[in-house]
Amino acid sequence: MHDIEKDIFEKIRKDDMKSFEWLFRKYYTMLCNYAYKFLKDIDTAEEIIQDLFFNIWEKRHDITIESSVKSYLYKSVYNRSMLMLRHKNIEIRYEKYLKDNESLTESDVSGDIDAEELAMVIDKTLEELPERRRKIFSLSRFEGLKYHEIAKKLSLSVKTIESNMGKALKLFRKNIKAYLEAT
Repeated sequence: MHDIEKDIFEKIRKDDMKSFEWLFRKYYTMLCNYAYKFLKDIDTAEEIIQDLFFNIWEKRHDITIESSVKSYLYKSVYNRSMLMLRHKNIEIRYEKYLKDNESLTESDVSGDIDAEELAMVIDKTLEELPERRRKIFSLSRFEGLKYHEIAKKLSLSVKTIESNMGKALKLFRKNIKAYLEAT
């Protein structure tokens, strides 16, 4: 089965929609059930799986699968689920913070960081990063990969990954500090 799936993925890489549909149909329900184990919400689980397959199709020419296709899919679902859980945890903490601080005055609230403005600073900083550094940062922070996993995926040394992440984080700190000082 392992060889058949590798062949299917090679066909997908060559824009074969039927092979992509076969892969989707074969794994969709299993992956939804796997994501549900972490998320405890079927709608969010389905959203993650649909997004995964959308990204696979969009990046089909660039994806390199070192293990089996099944392992790749399950690892991707795990990483995306953990990212979603972290995001939900932040939302819960923020809602709790707002609830605990309902008595803040208007002037106190206006002094807080505006989430939309901060998101713009983050997006701008991402755009400023060189392409390889942006890719490394995204794999680490958005896909949850560890440095050694990124190094293997991009055929770079772990030291190169560490160096690029350090430089990216330094730029983020600089831009966020400048934003905070300006507000």
